[in-house]
Amino acid sequence: MLETADIAPVLENNADPRRIARALYWQGWRVSSIAKHIGEKRPTVEAWKQRDKWADASHAERIETAIETRLMVLIAKDQKDGRDFKEVDLLMRQIERTARVRKYGETGKESDLNPNIEARNTAPRKEKATRNAISDDQAQQIREAFLDSLFDYQKVWYRQGHQRTRNILKSRQIGATWYFAREALDDAINTGRNQIFLSASKAQAHVFRQYICQFAREAADVELTGEPIVLPNEAILYFLGTNARTAQSYHGNFYFDEYFWVGGFQQLNKVASGMAMHKQWRKTYFSTPSSIGHGAYTFWSGEHYNRGRAKVDHLHMDVTHKALAGGRLCEDRQWRQIVTVEDAVFGGCDLFDIDELRLEYSAEEYANLLMCQFIDDTASIFPLADLQRCMVDSWDEWADDFKPFAARPFGYRPVWVGYDPALSGDSAGLIVLAPPAVPGGKFRVLHKCQWRGMDFEAQAEAIRQVTQQYNVTYMAIDTTGIGQGVYQLVRQFYPHAVALNYSPEVKGRLVLKGLNVIGKGRLEFDAGWTDLAQSFMAIRKTMTASGKKVTYEASRNEETGHADLAWACLHALGNEPLEGITANNTGFMEFSN
Repeated sequence: MLETADIAPVLENNADPRRIARALYWQGWRVSSIAKHIGEKRPTVEAWKQRDKWADASHAERIETAIETRLMVLIAKDQKDGRDFKEVDLLMRQIERTARVRKYGETGKESDLNPNIEARNTAPRKEKATRNAISDDQAQQIREAFLDSLFDYQKVWYRQGHQRTRNILKSRQIGATWYFAREALDDAINTGRNQIFLSASKAQAHVFRQYICQFAREAADVELTGEPIVLPNEAILYFLGTNARTAQSYHGNFYFDEYFWVGGFQQLNKVASGMAMHKQWRKTYFSTPSSIGHGAYTFWSGEHYNRGRAKVDHLHMDVTHKALAGGRLCEDRQWRQIVTVEDAVFGGCDLFDIDELRLEYSAEEYANLLMCQFIDDTASIFPLADLQRCMVDSWDEWADDFKPFAARPFGYRPVWVGYDPALSGDSAGLIVLAPPAVPGGKFRVLHKCQWRGMDFEAQAEAIRQVTQQYNVTYMAIDTTGIGQGVYQLVRQFYPHAVALNYSPEVKGRLVLKGLNVIGKGRLEFDAGWTDLAQSFMAIRKTMTASGKKVTYEASRNEETGHADLAWACLHALGNEPLEGITANNTGFMEFSN
């Protein structure tokens, strides 16, 4: 309400008393009080009220008049302070708002109240960026980068891309997964066909995804996102582990990685082949060899074709390296090839030193890992059939409490660490093992590392970094040879590390514990970790040099080392007593880190 002091300057300046009377009326003053205040007779003020219809004025009109009156009072002041200028600015903005309200009353358009609405409605709309967009130029860049990166044997795979079924037996580390990831991306971009990647585990299948995203980024500055990856041309790239058994509705080209290490191959292959049943799709199988007893061996050899057929219709295919080194379309319409490490080197791959590999691996391991020869695991202490029961899809099975990409993947839950140091020319192996939550429960191999060419100081530093990621409550290290130097350095940051000085008795105890745990199905590790399975399969029973005691060793001799990952795992398992947890044996040898 306007005070008398606010009205006085107007009166002094001979302002129209009629306007002042109206303003006071709209503030709620009675007619008699207004007449007394401005020095007029009551009938005069009442006549003004009736003639000008003060009582009929709208709210907007009353507010506008009040603003105008107050604004005129402030403008009339000779000396203004900061508060006056601030109020003048505020009142001017209110005049603008009342003008918009008056216009809204005439048109009913909401944009008259808020000009931003009209600006927003008339502004050109921004097109939403297409997810995973790839221009024609970028597609060409990807194609050129793909073709320019190939070794000769990979060019053979590319030229045979039209085959309905490709089946490739390969050496380790020759870039097969890397190649087929690029081939699939190029095919999806240019044909719009779906691509399906199958592996023993989802973690292993996502290696394809990593290669694809990295290649698109480096070759054409394309950032691919999503799971699965969906391209603008509607091609979908799926990445499946053992969950492929329920993926009946998927269809597209499929790539089956390391199929010789997958459990239940026949069942899984029925689902996989069903995804590519239409003639437009292509099937690609590739793997390093495992055991001749694996369910996929007959698929490779062609014997699966003969099942249920009359003997006169049986096929007898030559699947030797001599017959398949260059690749051949076989009688069962599968295109097969064997690519050894020596074939890869001959085909332009400059990533290997063959002479050095021959020194690092025994003849048997060289033949299996690098020359594509199958293992006869009948002499192995840990046959593949037993190990396959341990191989799980860790991303699905352990999702509740294990986050592999977190800073602390297992939180602050206790883990045990086993370490097998590197000897001359050997690789060092480390295993992080989650002990069972309840007596008789399952052990889980959460993490594995292999290092080659590191001195004992570097090996100790690598172990220290593991202790920063996990809550290590037990650690066992083989102190034979260089292991003593690693052990002494590790004790500086982990004083409770246990030294294992190998002897036939120590090895026997570790192997027996491993047989007990694996035999009862109490060990789990990711199904994509074929190197861990191979490491276990390499351990065999033998005799000591004196011929008086039984001992265990890998296929390599003591000078060149042994199956490091398997021994590292056995070191960690050894923290549980051989008989397990019983009424008389209630604890582990655990320490706080």
